[in-house]
Amino acid sequence: MFSRRSFFSGAGAITAAAAAASVSRAAMAALPEPVMQTKPDTMPPLVPTTGRPYNPVVTLNGWTLPWRMNNGVKEFHLVAEPVVREMSPGFKAHLWGYNGQSPGPTIEVVEGDRVRIFVTNKLPEHTTVHWHGQRLPNGMDGVAGLNQPAIQPGKTFVYEFVARRPGTFMYHPHADEMTQMAMGMMGFWITHPALAKGAKHPLIEEVDRDFVFLLNAYDIDPGAYTPKIMTMLDFNLWSWNSRVFPGIDPLVVRKNDKVRIRIGNLTMTNHPIHLHGHEFMVTGTDGGPTPKAARWPEVTTDVAVGQMRQIDFVAEEEGDWAFHCHKSHHTMNAMGHDVPTMIGVDHRGIAKQITKLIPDYMVMSERGMADMAEMEMPLPDNTAPMMTGDGPVGSVEMGGMFSMLKVRRDQKAGDYKDPGWYQHPKGTVAYEWSGSMPEPTRFQSDGGQSMPTKNMPMKEVEVQVRKPVGHTGH
Repeated sequence: MFSRRSFFSGAGAITAAAAAASVSRAAMAALPEPVMQTKPDTMPPLVPTTGRPYNPVVTLNGWTLPWRMNNGVKEFHLVAEPVVREMSPGFKAHLWGYNGQSPGPTIEVVEGDRVRIFVTNKLPEHTTVHWHGQRLPNGMDGVAGLNQPAIQPGKTFVYEFVARRPGTFMYHPHADEMTQMAMGMMGFWITHPALAKGAKHPLIEEVDRDFVFLLNAYDIDPGAYTPKIMTMLDFNLWSWNSRVFPGIDPLVVRKNDKVRIRIGNLTMTNHPIHLHGHEFMVTGTDGGPTPKAARWPEVTTDVAVGQMRQIDFVAEEEGDWAFHCHKSHHTMNAMGHDVPTMIGVDHRGIAKQITKLIPDYMVMSERGMADMAEMEMPLPDNTAPMMTGDGPVGSVEMGGMFSMLKVRRDQKAGDYKDPGWYQHPKGTVAYEWSGSMPEPTRFQSDGGQSMPTKNMPMKEVEVQVRKPVGHTGH
């Protein structure tokens, strides 16, 4: 659950005088107490008790930041600080984030709300907050040196603007951006549409379940806990809200629920996000709702760098449906990039010789990578296994950007608890065939359709693996 701690106590706390020096008198009668969260669980939606009503979102392995109303202004308090994030059970990373978490908490407001966000810097260097995709005064855009001075360590700044249009947005620093975003500083912002009672938005439909999460990536050596901030491409941990499978919670819905999933990408590459068992419509981007004439059914949508995609669908099919990035190396953890392909290489002779010197030696990837999920080889402390996760009928052989959409007929409205594994009706699971195989039907027209070759040798050539031989014959 949420815990509150005094803003003015503890190591590194700033004084009231220092805070007041950076915040206008009109804006600050007293700072709202910051709300902190350190658990990596998916928290229930935060139903608004003040301000205008809306249907709240659920942040996958995250939470929504509470606020206070102050003379009609919705006030939030973000604290930029070092955090410890459990990326999966047994594996924790030392990151930078907001209010005890990376990513930071989701901010939810309503179109037309006047919003005031206090940002306190407890990092060892200056920072800012950029409100990605928002329409706002130029001086509130959060680019250090361009339209505001940077927030120095120990200082508090205030951002104030009207949430002018509904949609899904992100927030992140625009100061030493490569370091701070590589360390996990980011979060989601949802602006719900303002609707009169009983009215409906022409482009934003009401949904029963509304999920949000950010795509992020880290380069953390096995056995280490701090990301490499200079990595540009070779990340080894691909995550959703700084969690890697099997540490990513499932998206639990009731059969025939109208479901919305909002996905933001703050990594350095694109991600084709793929849903099994259902088709969806891309109904929004960080530019706003998608016109209905521009929508078509999809099962995969590509989310490019700095983009958001909002997908809507009806959960009509019961089961545990895979939901993942379709770049296969993004569904693995802590993998090496410089490992040669050993498929087809006969290790039997050399492995026997090596084990005389190194008893624990084992052949790697001789038949493929699936063996990695079964090996119980020792790992460095604080390391996520490369392929892991036990399903109801064996190893899932996945990591990274992978989870499940769990659709259940008897799931109660508003219940997000994991219902366990799906019980398949009899006769609906693939099974091993042990009978005789019928001869395939063939047609006279089969084969022989390729263009004839010219000036090519007609004899068959078998490609052999040639091993280098030294002067000594080894």
